[in-house]
Amino acid sequence: MINFAFVKRPVVFLLILPVFILTFQGCKKKRSETADFFFKKTHNKVYQDYNTDDFARVFKKVLNNKRSSLHHSDFILDHYSKNHYKPELVMDHLFNNDLLTITNYYFKANEHGLDAGMFDADKLRTLIYEFNQKGKVKSLDEIYHEIAELEITSANSLINYSNALQFGVINPKSIFERYFMATKRPDSLSMLHVFHLTNVQAFLDSIQPKSPQYLAMQKALLSGYVAPGRSLEETKRILLVNLERFRWRNKPFENKYVIVNIPDFMLNVVDSGRSVLKMKVCVGQGRNMDNANTIVAYNDTAKDDKPYEHETPILNSLIHSVDVNPIWNIPRSIANKEILVEAAKDRFYLSNKNIDVYKDDKLVEDPEDIDWTKVTKQNSEYDFKQKPGADNSLGKIKFMFNNKSSVYLHDTPAKYAFYKKMRAVSHGCVRLGDPQGLALNLFGPGDKYDEISKDMNEDNPNPTSIYLPKRVPVYINYVTCWNDEDGNLQFRNDVYGLDIVLYDHLMRLVHPLN
Repeated sequence: MINFAFVKRPVVFLLILPVFILTFQGCKKKRSETADFFFKKTHNKVYQDYNTDDFARVFKKVLNNKRSSLHHSDFILDHYSKNHYKPELVMDHLFNNDLLTITNYYFKANEHGLDAGMFDADKLRTLIYEFNQKGKVKSLDEIYHEIAELEITSANSLINYSNALQFGVINPKSIFERYFMATKRPDSLSMLHVFHLTNVQAFLDSIQPKSPQYLAMQKALLSGYVAPGRSLEETKRILLVNLERFRWRNKPFENKYVIVNIPDFMLNVVDSGRSVLKMKVCVGQGRNMDNANTIVAYNDTAKDDKPYEHETPILNSLIHSVDVNPIWNIPRSIANKEILVEAAKDRFYLSNKNIDVYKDDKLVEDPEDIDWTKVTKQNSEYDFKQKPGADNSLGKIKFMFNNKSSVYLHDTPAKYAFYKKMRAVSHGCVRLGDPQGLALNLFGPGDKYDEISKDMNEDNPNPTSIYLPKRVPVYINYVTCWNDEDGNLQFRNDVYGLDIVLYDHLMRLVHPLN
């Protein structure tokens, strides 16, 4: 009996042998190319023994030791493992002085209110000088370590610098409890770009923020500008946090949009880059309306975001419709704190305010017969709805857009608040100084607007929903410094204490040892 397995083995070996030889030669060629590159650049014979596998082992060891200090360690580790631990930044950018050029940009980080230390500027420059040091005898293992340190430091710092200028240092969603605005953050594609630069200086120039708002604040920071009524240090800190805000990728990109700035208590409709409608607004009550905490003098409790329950959230959405003569479904929080208290004082309060009472979704016929002094927020079984009319807290119209916080823009019967300088007075929604003007701007002249105007002036109003022909973006933002249309820097008080929260978190990153 013939043993076919025994006969086939030499054949299998002969088939594998050419593959092995080709693989071996390929690895040898790759090693010699890298070795040849460094030898040609340095004329150091030690590189003739450069071995990519040996270097990879050193690189992985150095990378693991530094992993906890890298901001995007998983991405960096994944990138180099996929690229056979090739020191591409060193090979592409060390010997033409690109890496020195990069450190020059790092050392100008103060122009953005940042610090060169965030990007290891001194360390990177020292590594460059040490690597280029002439006359010092180095072993191959020392060279492997130097290249690995230089490569990893370059990669980490360049990614961090690129991210900081293009996306901001801080993710606002990580520090603010009520931040619901779409904000683009760095991803693997944007970070991968730093490994494929053909012109380093052109790239570094391209990522410098260039918006007129940013440049105006940057100029003020560098010139030592002092805002009226504020100290130099306070002005500087306000500029720092707002420079960071203007680095965030959350700005309107649409041709037409509605934008509310909470600290300014103002709404603008912007069309084709210019304001076409401006009005006063009232926003939610805040934790710092008396300005007790300032960005230069605040207590420890102000360092982290702890929103007051009525603060208007930061968000963006699309206005899709209006409710004319709306019914107000009174939130439980307001009912418990205000409606029950007033009803206990005056049993006719509810009927006088056109407020219907419901129990188990059924209308209560005679709410004045209920002893409201015995109803508390703990045992209340009632819901409240205010009918359309002159006393309705939503006024004659509300503008609807989807959001998690159940807020909207609306009219109000309480017009007196618009004469105040401090207009953080609402329960969280945004009250409009000219709601009919906003309706006209969004709908334009025509049948729909005529219907809105007619319904808003009815003596016996009925609720009506009318949809916009095209949804309009709305942004509710929080900015305490900006450059106005006349080129003047405007400053506003920090009514929600968010400047303080942002400044404190920013300083933890800018000056981590302080």
